[in-house]
Amino acid sequence: MNKLGILVSQLYKQKIRSKSFILMTLLYIAIISVVMFWTEISSLFKGEDEALQIALIKETDVNLGQIFVSNEEIEFSYHTKDVKTNMYEQVKDGTLDAVIVFSDENKNLKAEIATFSPLELNDQSEISSLIQYAGKIYAIQSMNLSAQEAEQILNSEPIITSISLNEAGTEGKSEDQKQSGIWVSYLVGIVIYFFISAFLSMITTDVASEKGSRALEMLLVSVKPSTHFQSKLFGVFLLALTQFAILFGVIFALLRFTDGGTKWDMVTSLVQDLSYSYVFYVIVFLFLTIFLFLIIGALFGSLVSKVEEAGQVMMPAIMITLVGFYVMISGMANPDTLLIKIFSYIPLTSGMVMPMRIAATDLNTIEPIISLILLIVTVIAFYTLSLSFYKRSVLTYSSGGVIQKIKSVLKFTT
Repeated sequence: MNKLGILVSQLYKQKIRSKSFILMTLLYIAIISVVMFWTEISSLFKGEDEALQIALIKETDVNLGQIFVSNEEIEFSYHTKDVKTNMYEQVKDGTLDAVIVFSDENKNLKAEIATFSPLELNDQSEISSLIQYAGKIYAIQSMNLSAQEAEQILNSEPIITSISLNEAGTEGKSEDQKQSGIWVSYLVGIVIYFFISAFLSMITTDVASEKGSRALEMLLVSVKPSTHFQSKLFGVFLLALTQFAILFGVIFALLRFTDGGTKWDMVTSLVQDLSYSYVFYVIVFLFLTIFLFLIIGALFGSLVSKVEEAGQVMMPAIMITLVGFYVMISGMANPDTLLIKIFSYIPLTSGMVMPMRIAATDLNTIEPIISLILLIVTVIAFYTLSLSFYKRSVLTYSSGGVIQKIKSVLKFTT
């Protein structure tokens, strides 16, 4: 085995057995599990709460039976107006949680909610939405329509189809496809952000610690700086791929083999709206973006004189990642803005932003190809320049900020 292979294997085995990598992976698994099973977990803390007891009193002819239907969280009971005072007393002594009195006022439905203790926000929102729906039913019934006819009007949905008159153009995506693309792209952006943050820090501090302890000087006696640079880059990238495979396997297992596969069915229904080309672009943009930031991290690690300075040199890369992440989040509301279009072509942020444009907008086929080519060219250019600069900076010790360190390296090596 050549020197590069030995160094990559040694780095990979050392890092994959380290406590930091194991704990970080377990933390990600724990976060994923909590997010996926939050409903079940929250129910454990809530315990077996009894359903809210809410009394409905009608002082109007509106039909409430089909609207206010009892469920596990709220139980409705219907009463006449002559027991209103008795119902209020039951609210005071805790037998009832609330009393809602429906009456007419200026040809509108009026709902008066009486409580002794304030209701929780979720319960308030659910009751308010039901009352608003009842108000619409009331308004339609005032036009001498039956309750069934009123409900049919309210629940009717138009049939919408899209026809493109541009024979040379491609067929536009449906709203469901775009919504699915937005959520999947959001998850991809989160993965890129966390992987860059974790492994950028890992490769930068690893190079900086070897340089600060002077161990790198001994190692470079028998190994070329270019070989050392490549070993750090490929070793950490292989580690990132391993963690990605572990997390993907855990997610697949949790989705496929829990809750009778209901979560898996939800995911498949979401993914089936996406094309194979989108999956290809997501994978390529994901790994190329991570590899690009690893190149930057290795270069930054060679600039510092001790590991304590690693955080200082990483700050520009972290800020760029944050900018790309927040631009991507802004695109969830409207992925067709000029800001999204610009950042989808910038190589350092295109990995987060362009997948959203691919899935959630009707862009031309050539646009993601251009963005991908720019990213590939940037990776190759950064790799070549960083490899050349790494040979100069790895044994150069200087102080100051990033710009000052670069100037010092160029001054002493040219």
